[in-house]
Amino acid sequence: MSDQPVSELSKDQAAKELADLAARLGAANAAYHTADDPVMDDAQYDALKRRNAELEKAFPDLIRPDSPSAQVGARPADGFSKITHIVPMLSLGNAFDDDDIIDFDARIRKFLGLDSESVAYTAEPKIDGLSLSVRYESGALVYAATRGDGTTGEDVTANARTISDIPTTLVGAPDILEIRGEVYMSHDDFAALNARQSAVGGKTFANPRNAAAGSLRQLDATITAARPLRFFAYAWGDVSEPLAETQSGAIARMNQLGFSTNPMTRLCHSPAEALTHYREIERQRATLGYDIDGVVYKVDDLSLQARLGFRATTPRWAIAHKFPAELAWTTLEDIDIQVGRTGALSPVARLTPVTVGGVVVSNATLHNENYIAGKDNKGNPIRGGKDLRIGDWVQIYRAGDVIPKVSDVDLSKRPAQAQPFDFSKKLDELGLQAQRADGDAVWRYTGTDPLPELEVEALKHFVSRAAFDIEGLGAKQIEVFHAKGWIASPADIFTLRERFGPGQPQQLKNLDGWGQKSAEKLFDAIDQRRSIALHRVIFSLGLRHVGEVASKDLAQHYGTWPAFETAMITAADRTSDAWSDLISIDGVGDVLAQSLTASFQSTDRLTMIRDLVQHLTVQPATPTVRSDSAVAGQTVVFTGTLEKMTRSEAKARAEALGAKVSGSVSAKTDLVIAGPGAGSKAKKAADLGVQVIDEDAWLALITP
Repeated sequence: MSDQPVSELSKDQAAKELADLAARLGAANAAYHTADDPVMDDAQYDALKRRNAELEKAFPDLIRPDSPSAQVGARPADGFSKITHIVPMLSLGNAFDDDDIIDFDARIRKFLGLDSESVAYTAEPKIDGLSLSVRYESGALVYAATRGDGTTGEDVTANARTISDIPTTLVGAPDILEIRGEVYMSHDDFAALNARQSAVGGKTFANPRNAAAGSLRQLDATITAARPLRFFAYAWGDVSEPLAETQSGAIARMNQLGFSTNPMTRLCHSPAEALTHYREIERQRATLGYDIDGVVYKVDDLSLQARLGFRATTPRWAIAHKFPAELAWTTLEDIDIQVGRTGALSPVARLTPVTVGGVVVSNATLHNENYIAGKDNKGNPIRGGKDLRIGDWVQIYRAGDVIPKVSDVDLSKRPAQAQPFDFSKKLDELGLQAQRADGDAVWRYTGTDPLPELEVEALKHFVSRAAFDIEGLGAKQIEVFHAKGWIASPADIFTLRERFGPGQPQQLKNLDGWGQKSAEKLFDAIDQRRSIALHRVIFSLGLRHVGEVASKDLAQHYGTWPAFETAMITAADRTSDAWSDLISIDGVGDVLAQSLTASFQSTDRLTMIRDLVQHLTVQPATPTVRSDSAVAGQTVVFTGTLEKMTRSEAKARAEALGAKVSGSVSAKTDLVIAGPGAGSKAKKAADLGVQVIDEDAWLALITP
């Protein structure tokens, strides 16, 4: 992850960094949520997600289908039955310093149109455990489920019943009540558990969070019963009636019903009060007796929470203020060059392994030639202008990536023979033909010979989590299969069974580490992906600037693969209606549109795409929001000044009702909502015969 300001990044740099972030955060999610074996600490993970969010805000047309911003948790593990959450279990946005909290409050008030009015927040410790949802009907516990991927979790009902903090019956509760909270293990109980495990030669755990997660996710509930698990309740999902009118009131109600709630939860009437409580919790962190990694702030008024609503994976009304990350010093042993799927050549630091916050770090991303030289893209100094050289004693900062950044250099320990890094010389040594365009900090491969690295990276992207996500076919398998010549393009994946099934001379089952059962399991997993959602196919193609959100937007707009393909081919003519329609999609600009159409004008690229699609049943896009409202399926445009709600709130409400919000008026626009000061858009709507209404009429239309 770069420490270069986002505003100074080129689109190519941003796209490369977003790809790296998506891959690393996807792996981290699987390690944390499914394997209960984290590869990074929370501060590192959350700072990485913050960098991802900053990049997506600055480059909305680069948002990827596998964007960490659109993901919650990881898919449920095998061995448990699955439960679909009626109300998704979302994650939280993150903050890392006081300014982030001030900005959070400002965003809340801006969204709600509150100029001088203050907003009250609850502030509570963020428990480092495993999220759990417990559902009651008529006062009886009916099931318990882990977060899973936010939509579907693991059924751990039998295990949850063994936790003393989780009541099996409730008195005075709503008929339907879904309580959510965190399963954790205290420090004393963790130490005692590890001592018992060690005494009998059993598995010991790295930390209380791993112990809690591993204990809850046992197929044998008697094992869970023998583990000292605790549960703090702090939220709710599906309810038949409100618990209270405020967040603090709801927490008090949960406590009255018999749930343990955190005693350090406070009601704060301003960001300043919230930050004061953060410092108090931070001071007591070491003596609490259980692990926390920050403080969560939530808007207290539940009616305001309802107005604020949700983003794709996070509520607008809550944020997690994380505790600081850690630093370490080590030696920069070498600088390598990695080839990305778009041809970008990225330098990577090879480090003497060093443990930072419990994670062993041996690599760090160096981003580009300027970064190594101690400059940003405008030539301004970073790290005080200190360049990086092989042999340097460098400081590693783990707040932002599983491959962290180099934050400083100790020049007093620089070897006398250390030389400035020569990027061009390194490329010559590697035999890579490359060019760095004016104004671009990134070198790109320009050779005519196909690079295996490009094919491999494109295939890794194709099977990534937000794309085809084929179980058993990850990055390592792609590398092996490509090296053996078995897979050179995405379509080759779908002929593996035919080529390596029974009776074939070279069978996959004979590959080291594979057997008949594992080979058949892979073939079956591939077959399961022959029927796949349209947005996943679009994202899997790895088109520059087309991220996860853009892929979903494109899928919703065009509906089917034939419509999408035809539009991309036709839109190459920038005077066509297809081009106008493409750039009318909210969030699609000229750069993204050109990238799309150019890919479908390349004969080789189009052949590759069509070869793939012939093996697939591409599922039409289905609405992800309400379809029973008066504006469902309509394309609406807001113009002028809105007086009853902010533009952000209006857009959010329209999309929640199933409408498509566009930034421009076209013949396909169904409705224009015009406030005072409406200009060219209102005039164009009138010229096209598109209905134009004012804000009051809009509110009347969408209010039941």
